[in-house]
Parts: sequence; structure tokens; C-alpha cells
Amino acid sequence: MIPFTRILALGAALLLASPGFAAERVELRVGDQKGNMRAQLEAADELRDLPYDIRWAEFPAAAPLAEALNAGAIDAGIIGDAPLLFALASGAQVKAIAVDKSDPYGIAVLVQPASPLRSAAELKGKRIATGRGSIGHFVALKALASAGLSEKDVEFRFLGPVDAKVALANGSVDAWSTWEPYTALAELSGQGRVLVNGRGLSSGNSFLAATDKALADPARRAALQDYLSRLARAEDWAKRNIDSYSKNLAQIIGFPVEAARLQYERRQARWQALDSTTIAEQQATADFYQAHGLIAERLDVAPTFASGFVLPGSAQLTKTP
Repeated sequence: MIPFTRILALGAALLLASPGFAAERVELRVGDQKGNMRAQLEAADELRDLPYDIRWAEFPAAAPLAEALNAGAIDAGIIGDAPLLFALASGAQVKAIAVDKSDPYGIAVLVQPASPLRSAAELKGKRIATGRGSIGHFVALKALASAGLSEKDVEFRFLGPVDAKVALANGSVDAWSTWEPYTALAELSGQGRVLVNGRGLSSGNSFLAATDKALADPARRAALQDYLSRLARAEDWAKRNIDSYSKNLAQIIGFPVEAARLQYERRQARWQALDSTTIAEQQATADFYQAHGLIAERLDVAPTFASGFVLPGSAQLTKTP
């Protein structure tokens, strides 16, 4: 008996190769953050013989990527759990189709190496730079809550990663709550020290999200399933060939190879199909934001997950000749 996943893959391939598809080749507009997806796909040679075209859009953080999804400027992109919630709360017609689970250590609150701050409790009265609605914002709030503090006990400065890095360096803020690969770069360059890491604070979930319009188009939906399968194979390849992947990522994002390698090694990321545990984790994040007044009303996250996308086991992800 042919496995269901094989049948699905064959179905997608037939659709992509159909006369209608061939007559008007589909272009999938994909948003990426600091080159992570593209670097893996290129290094693993997973962009060869695509039955559709990819137009890449590079973003420095999740917030502008979410805005692009909301505006329909891109069809899909990788986005953290917190930014996805903000996008959905603002009415974006977007759904998650798969989850990339990782160790959240690198989603962290950083301080200068010589800073006297040694715990989350010592952030009281301090200035914290982060992106509004970013996963860094979420982890900063969770870090404060773990010490019995709230957003009222600190002064948030909402800045993009580049400006936040400068603000920490020149002392105009006391801390910077950020994510990989910025955490790894700050540590290795001697510009930052992890004060609080994301373990126990963040789920470590990032999502491949797509617009409702793209999902409603059979040809684009088939392209998204194919793209997701290639992405999972590429991630599996990157774990086994971390030197090659790190070099490729470093070239794309303009970071030192050591920083590219460190951020990937400790993330230990793995693509998974959506399940009830992931949805429950996302609901908990939404409820936390609503309790802190960042989302006006309770958001039911269940309808924001798309069904029908398949991720076979890693043993089945090997490319066939």
C-alpha cells in the first residue's frame, strides 16, 4: 500500500505539472528573516528544478514581514508566535501551516558585558529596547513577570534590531530583548551578555504562515506544500552539514560564520506538522498578551491554523533521484 504522505506528494506534483499550471507558472512570494530559510534551501540544493518560481523578500524582523503578509505583498513567510498573534489581532487574513520548534535560549534579554545587572529583578526602573509585538517583546514581559514585575516597572523603547543594538552599545538603553542571530552575534562580538534567556519563557515556536488568498488558490497551495517539504528536508540536511550551511547563511545575512553557526547549533530547530499542543501553546501566548493589555480582546487562535499540510518523518524527507 502506498503511504498517504506519498500519495499527497504525488498529487501535489501532478497538480504542479498539470497543463493549467504549466500554462501560467506560479510565482510564490516568500518573506524571509535574515536569510534563514533561503540559506538552508540553497545550501541543501533544494531550490533545483522548482515547478514554480520563488520571489524572495528579505526582512530584518518579524514585524515588517507580518505587515507585508497583511498587505498581501507576500504569500508566505516564517514568523514567530508573538508577531503572528499581533498580525491576527490586527485582522490579517493569515494562517499558520506548519511549526518550526526550537530551543528558545537565544530569544534573550541582553545587557552590556560590563553591566552590573545580573537578574530579571534588577531590570526594575531600566530601559529595554525591543520591537513592539516581537518575540523579544514577549520574552521581556515574561522575564519581568518571572521576577514579579510588569511593563509598568520598566521603560520600553520600541526599536528595530539595528537601532536597538546601537542603543545598547551607546548606553541609551540598559537592555535589549532580541532573538537569533542577533543574540549570537552580540555574544561573540563582545557587545552583549545574556541576562535572561528564553528557556521556560518562550515556546520556541516559529511558523510558516500563508495568506488566506494564497491558501485558497489550488496551485499556490500545492506550491506551498512542496515548498514546506523542501524546507523540512533542507533543515534536516543543515543539521548533518552544519559547516556548509553556516557558510552559506553567513554570506546571505552578512554575519560572521561563527555567529551563524552558533545560533543554528543551539536552536536545534525541527519542522513539525501542527498539533493540539502547538495550538495550546499559541493560545497561552495570546492570553498572556491579552492579560497585559497588548491585545484588546481574547483571541481564539484555533481558526488561525490551516489543516491539510503534511510533514513526513525525516527518514522520508530524503530527496529521490
